[in-house]
Amino acid sequence: MTHKRTAHIISHTHWDREWYLPYEKHHVLLVKLMDTLLHTLDTDPNFKSFYLDGQTIILEDYLQVRPENRERLERYIKEGRIPIGPWYILQDAFLTSSEANLRNLQIGHQDASRYGTIAKVGYFPDTFGNIGQAPQILRQAGIDNAVFGRGVKPTGFNNTVADSDYESSFSELIWEGPDGSRVLGVLFANWYCNGMEVPTDEASAKEYWERKLAEAEKYAATGQLLFMNGCDHQPIQQDLSAALAAARELFPETEFIHSNFEDYLAAVNASLTRELSVVKGELRSQRTDGWSTLVNTASARVYLKQMNQLGQAMLEKVAEPLAALAYSLGYEYPHHLFTYAWKTLMQNHPHDSICGCSVDEVHREMVTRFDKSRHIAEAIIDDSKKTIADSVDTSVFEQYGDHALPLVVFNTTGWNRSGVVEVELDVDRIYFRDGMPLDEMNQKMYGIDITSRSLVDRDGAAVAHTVVDLGLQFGYDLPDDKFRQPYMSRRVRLSFEAAQVPALGLAAYAWVRGAEPAERPLASLAAGTHALENAWLRIDVENDGSFNLTDKRSGQTYQGLGIYENTGDIGNEYMYKQPNGEQTLTTKGLSASIRLTENTAFRAAIEIVHEWAVPASADEQFEIEKREAVYFPDRKSQRTAHTVPLTIRTEIALTRSGQGVEWKSSFNNQAKDHRVRVLFPTDLTTAVHHADSIFEIAKRDIEPAAEWVNPSNAQHQQAFVDVSGELAGLTVANLGLNEYEVLRDGRNTIAITLLRSVAELGDWGVFPTPEAQCLGEQSFSLSIIPHNGDGTESGAYAAAYQFQVPWTVSQTGVHEGTLAPNVSQFNWEGSSLAFSSLKVNEQSGDLMLRWYNMKPNVTGLKLSAGVAAPDLGHAYKSDVLEQPGDLLAGQGESFYQVPVGPCEILTLGVKLK
Repeated sequence: MTHKRTAHIISHTHWDREWYLPYEKHHVLLVKLMDTLLHTLDTDPNFKSFYLDGQTIILEDYLQVRPENRERLERYIKEGRIPIGPWYILQDAFLTSSEANLRNLQIGHQDASRYGTIAKVGYFPDTFGNIGQAPQILRQAGIDNAVFGRGVKPTGFNNTVADSDYESSFSELIWEGPDGSRVLGVLFANWYCNGMEVPTDEASAKEYWERKLAEAEKYAATGQLLFMNGCDHQPIQQDLSAALAAARELFPETEFIHSNFEDYLAAVNASLTRELSVVKGELRSQRTDGWSTLVNTASARVYLKQMNQLGQAMLEKVAEPLAALAYSLGYEYPHHLFTYAWKTLMQNHPHDSICGCSVDEVHREMVTRFDKSRHIAEAIIDDSKKTIADSVDTSVFEQYGDHALPLVVFNTTGWNRSGVVEVELDVDRIYFRDGMPLDEMNQKMYGIDITSRSLVDRDGAAVAHTVVDLGLQFGYDLPDDKFRQPYMSRRVRLSFEAAQVPALGLAAYAWVRGAEPAERPLASLAAGTHALENAWLRIDVENDGSFNLTDKRSGQTYQGLGIYENTGDIGNEYMYKQPNGEQTLTTKGLSASIRLTENTAFRAAIEIVHEWAVPASADEQFEIEKREAVYFPDRKSQRTAHTVPLTIRTEIALTRSGQGVEWKSSFNNQAKDHRVRVLFPTDLTTAVHHADSIFEIAKRDIEPAAEWVNPSNAQHQQAFVDVSGELAGLTVANLGLNEYEVLRDGRNTIAITLLRSVAELGDWGVFPTPEAQCLGEQSFSLSIIPHNGDGTESGAYAAAYQFQVPWTVSQTGVHEGTLAPNVSQFNWEGSSLAFSSLKVNEQSGDLMLRWYNMKPNVTGLKLSAGVAAPDLGHAYKSDVLEQPGDLLAGQGESFYQVPVGPCEILTLGVKLK
């Protein structure tokens, strides 16, 4: 019989590791599900396969409890009955860094390959929007498809919307990335549960399949129809074979196959006759009413996003490059520790975890995981920086005698860097092993003279600095070959501005006696108590705490920056909802306390204090609406008239070499059901803006599509958001503040969400989440960077990326070494390129370097060795999985030149000589 259509039934479960239940309760359910799956595969040869949700962590979670079932599990994976991978976890791509997205893919492939098979499915069943560079990432990983559930609204063949960049005529489409990479996209138009719980009895099965087949055909471009047999935490349908047998009897003209993604995708490709829509770039549900995008998960439980930003930066931007430099000096690269640290961090990256949209118990456990991962990164950093510092030739400081205290400043970003660094130095130590009585040790430490010292660079030039005496401090060493070694020390904290530290490099300084003083004192950065000024910028603070920022290079002044905004929020962890008709509160016109708090040769700061009061919570009606599960856009509650104090402390600072404003804010939040934002009006004329996303500077419209009815148009960002006109632009960089909005207020104001306090999970039930109110102390950091209108060429975007990365400093001794006191590992040049990572590949042992092109233009990369490695080994172009490729032309020469395509993600492997 010739069938006019084929029903592909793919069994699966969408496994949220934690969500509306704590992790371990979901874990128990997982163990039951996997036990049932193995039993079903054992006993029913017609149960062909079960897709394990695209994430290999399920295997770890199951075998942690059921290690005795490893062989059975491995057998069915190798037989193809349990396809696994390609991810380690199903992450929220917008809220995890570019490199974290790749580590997820790399570790997923690594784990799946141990079982002998990797499902090459670009699986994004429930990510809250899809990143624009996904097609390129997938293609580089050898995946030619993407299967997803959100971001595009199909219209169906008879309702095709012409000339649309955002909609598809069918559930099948061509998804194109900004570099031109294309994959076959399959949208779960009827969600990933459209084939669940298939009936076995004739009457029910007839009604079921008549409805389901029609619903699938409404959107499908071919006769190959997809039915997902499962849903969130859905148990195995053990009688599926009988249900499909019943369907075959009832609908003989339809072929029912217990299928898998590999066979289904092959059948679709073979059956395509209609032209598919080409959907380009980000899939963020732009052509919807805006109420169900889940975008405000970017501001739910902001503390999680801040911890994640720090954890990612410590691993990918500090620990990996430092360990790579130590590796090039002949030391072991701790792959095992990095994998463990990344896995621990990525366990916080699923969309219901990092999005902050789970029950309170889930997010308490996440805090512990963030700490654990960061502690591993810090341990790697401590080992690496000491190894490298001990290899730096600091003998230039011998001239200052025995009391010279050298230190090494590391710049692990991809660009030369200047900025204020802090380091704690032990002026002297006495070890307990020396047998000196404790009171005598302490007395000797107190008696050390810390006066009459200067900070000098490698050339002996005096460097302006400040000193804080930390007094007596206890410490200890943990040697590799003996018991712990406790000591007492006399410690100081130095602060100074490190100038032009080489990219991926270091610079040595020393705190010494007998140095020549600086030639002349530097001009003050404080222009009175309400103003700051350096060579590039001037800041004038108004009486209400807002400030005007003048870019002296362009003459552009940005007025009224830094006003705070407060509104009610009667939404939930997923979506923001301001009470109907509410008057937005701001600090505009609210008198603030303003004082100069710091005025050194290298940094000046002004503190601004607002004594504000805001409504304490939503009103009593809100409690009723939550209990009744009223859909959040339909809620009528307001805020209470009772207020609580909101005292906001803001610090605005300027460094001597800084081309951006350092902005910090803190307050003790005692209000509930509200949102706090800070506003930066740009007054620049433009219809678009740019935001840092995953390997992309995403270009987005300020005015939403006509279908959009949500008054809010908040969006995701990674490192920064930028509004630019022809001759001027303003970049606002953040640390873990992933939500922003460019307001349609006539001024193109950048609004950064600092805090969103909500009371419930939301979604499909009633789940109170009192800890999502985020009561208590909160703190936030931004950098405001004006530029000439081109954030890439001006260096503003590079500065925003550097803002993400903490400085690293290590005390060392006076000694000879193989590294010069001012050195970089690699030098590179490339217009519009952003440096992303430096690490070591576990399989090849090669150094892996990655960049991406921030612009849709062709450019090129020139790579040469720094002084740390005078010769480059053979280099090759790799991919996001960091697989060896063809050697680059010019091998063995002093540099390589590599063409880079528009928006290309470029990975190079370099073999050590």
